[in-house]
Amino acid sequence: MISMNPLEDRLLRAALRLSPEARAALAGALLDSLESEPDPDAEASWDAEIRKRVAELDAGAVKTVPWSEARKIILGG
Repeated sequence: MISMNPLEDRLLRAALRLSPEARAALAGALLDSLESEPDPDAEASWDAEIRKRVAELDAGAVKTVPWSEARKIILGG
């Protein structure tokens, strides 16, 4: 872990006492603050990918997997 000054350390300790949902929201906000302007090509690619996947779902070409099952697959358990 990186070295932090006392204020940063107190902030981290306070953040770790938050609920999991609040920590996730905080982490997302912090990550968003690091990003620069979005890459227009990447945004267009993601939009196209999302449209393709939604169309596949709507057409019944693919099936969804419950989160509990997907989690087991992802974590190898």
